[in-house]
Amino acid sequence: MTILDEGNAAGPQATADLIKDTSTPAFVKDVLEESKRQPVLVDFWAPWCGPCKQLTPIIERVVRAAGGRVKLVKMNTDEHPSIPQQMGIQSIPAVVAFVGGRPVDAFMGAVPESEVKAFIDRLTANLPGNGSPQVAELIDEAEAALAAGDTATAASIYAEVLTADAANIPAIAGLARCYLEGGAIEQAKQTLEMVPEAKREDGAVKAVQAAIELAEQASSLGPLAELEQKVAADPRDFQARFDLALALNAAGKREDATTQLLEIVKRDRKWNEDGARKQLVQLFEAWGATDQATIEGRKRLSTILFS
Repeated sequence: MTILDEGNAAGPQATADLIKDTSTPAFVKDVLEESKRQPVLVDFWAPWCGPCKQLTPIIERVVRAAGGRVKLVKMNTDEHPSIPQQMGIQSIPAVVAFVGGRPVDAFMGAVPESEVKAFIDRLTANLPGNGSPQVAELIDEAEAALAAGDTATAASIYAEVLTADAANIPAIAGLARCYLEGGAIEQAKQTLEMVPEAKREDGAVKAVQAAIELAEQASSLGPLAELEQKVAADPRDFQARFDLALALNAAGKREDATTQLLEIVKRDRKWNEDGARKQLVQLFEAWGATDQATIEGRKRLSTILFS
């Protein structure tokens, strides 16, 4: 890839490398995988959207001027509606920043060029070497270890990254998740306190925070078998069904947890002030927007709400 000094004009090849259109099938490769190497901005737009037409040339100009610190991927929401729907995008233009395979920041609307530049500056400020391949590879390696259940190895790698950059958001969130997976809820909470105030709304941080809250809720529940017996004895015991969903999630049974909460939504949407749907939203946040359980759960919820 051609890397230009900031402020230089980008040639055709550089533009092709830095800015591209994507589709639903290519989203994983173009955005999730690429963001493990460097930050990727996703511009959700549509041809009929006036503010989109204002923002597009601005964001393209700023990305070119950033000299390879970030990439821009554009998605036409008319042609590819499923990804923005799964991510909860309700208005466009919407620009979502991905780092380490996760959404970490976003802005909506046609903002001024100065705000777009400030957004990219914030996004890349805490990335060593502006998203150096070595750090990206370490984060990728740690995530693979965590996904495989090797929390000790994952924690060691995240700690290595944090030694070089104490404010690395993917590493902080990852280390907190390692503690959480090991049942050390307080240590997970203490780790999240390392996150700068300005980064508390990052997707990775919010996902771990949601997972911690769910773990705390589940710790006060009774045995799974007892909850299942209560629901079997009285299918309209929504509190027991709600508790069962939390217990199932804590046991790693995400699809079953979704099913129990959806059953409450189907039977009585207003129960506990729409509590079942709200709990589902928290589960989706904890699991992450690209988790298969989240994607399928959102589809099932939409079918119930809009049928």
